[in-house]
Amino acid sequence: MLTGALVGARVVAGVLSKRLVLATISRERCGLRLPISLSSSNHHFQTVRAFHLSKTLFEVIPFKLSDIGEGIREVVIKEWYVKVGDSVRQFDPICEVQSDKATVTITSRYDGTVRALHFELQDTCAVGQALVDIELAGDASEKPASSATPSTETLSEPAAESPQLLDKETEDFGKVLATPSVRRLAMENKIKLSDVVGTGKGGRILKEDVLNFMSGTSAPSPAERRETPVQPVTPVVRPRAVSAGEDKVVGLTVIQRAMKTSMSQSNQIPHFVLSDELDLTRLVELREESSKLVKDRYGLKLTYMPFFIKAASQALLEFPMLNAYTDEECEQITYKASHNIGIAMDTPEGLLVPNIKCVEQLSVIEIAAELVRLQDLGSRGKLGTADLNGGTITLSNIGSIGGTYTAPCILPPQVLIAGLGRIQASRNFISCAYRLPRFNVDNSIRVGHILNVSWAADHRVIDGATVTRFSKLWRSYLENPATLVLELK
Repeated sequence: MLTGALVGARVVAGVLSKRLVLATISRERCGLRLPISLSSSNHHFQTVRAFHLSKTLFEVIPFKLSDIGEGIREVVIKEWYVKVGDSVRQFDPICEVQSDKATVTITSRYDGTVRALHFELQDTCAVGQALVDIELAGDASEKPASSATPSTETLSEPAAESPQLLDKETEDFGKVLATPSVRRLAMENKIKLSDVVGTGKGGRILKEDVLNFMSGTSAPSPAERRETPVQPVTPVVRPRAVSAGEDKVVGLTVIQRAMKTSMSQSNQIPHFVLSDELDLTRLVELREESSKLVKDRYGLKLTYMPFFIKAASQALLEFPMLNAYTDEECEQITYKASHNIGIAMDTPEGLLVPNIKCVEQLSVIEIAAELVRLQDLGSRGKLGTADLNGGTITLSNIGSIGGTYTAPCILPPQVLIAGLGRIQASRNFISCAYRLPRFNVDNSIRVGHILNVSWAADHRVIDGATVTRFSKLWRSYLENPATLVLELK
């Protein structure tokens, strides 16, 4: 009996020893810490192992805005080229930013996946702030989770573990560095990762390495590989236009000096500006009917300007305080006896304002002839002081060049100036853009010929009501030319 018991004990001890040896070999060869406990309950042996089954973690780094240069300290985000979840590679565009000096495209320094955008469009980002977060691909080491999930396995019969299986698991899991996607690619193509030369950091096998292995392209040996230093981001600055010539400094001309003086004085005057709209349909018809007669009899081209000038003179008869001068201190007003109406002209020498003398004594035809004379002298640079001095009010017909509205500047010592826009819907403008609808008395629609005028008066001596009444009278003469003819003296 005693002998049989001893023999049985030795058998049990042998079995236990064999299990411990196999368990230790398996644990050490797999490179895992596998705590083993044995139990003799009901003559069964229980092995408990702990496996790390957490998801592989990759390093997530903030991609910061580098110093762009030229003293730029902050930029505005103008456009994003990526969104969360997008894969990026080195030198792929991340976003476009704008400073007060340039528009720059920011490119990626890394290969990876965008995990966060820290700014919205039109937000301001300072140098050194993180633009995006990028999860690195291929350069991050796999890190185990802090906790482990135990797995319990019950063994009823001792079984020998396959050395070949242990070797394969050790080879693919314990030594080779590769991401799960790379391992899956290798497994699907039945490629042993140990046969592939990794070109990633620390010998990591990248997707490109597996694809090169499949295509038969050999990768450089580990001894030949060199780690390429990370290159700083290079802002892509749009080329700026470069002047082909040199700056040129010239002095003001005599006319420019005179304009500088008069406009500087004008800037000291408080301006009252009144804008009004005129329907010149009847005046347009009168001019068309009279143009041929004037051309044949007087050899003149009849324009609208003589009518504007004569109507202003006729209205000044009712408002003489607008045909006046002020002294430099604006302590006295001089009412001028003659209506010397100045006409702003664009000449080769610059802006000149000759005037037509004694308009109150001239007919429309005489005004037209004098206007032609002044225009001819101005185009040849022959205007004299007699034509340029003595103006009492000024009309500036900017509409002859283009433009609908204007805000004229008073020409001291005068107290009133008018800025005339172009006549819209005139037959000189064929485009429908200038055809303005107007209503007749019976509510039928017609095409109106509309002129916009802006009056500027010296508000130190002229009140707004006076300017408004004057403009209303001037408009009535032009909208109803018959009244202008009837009141001529």
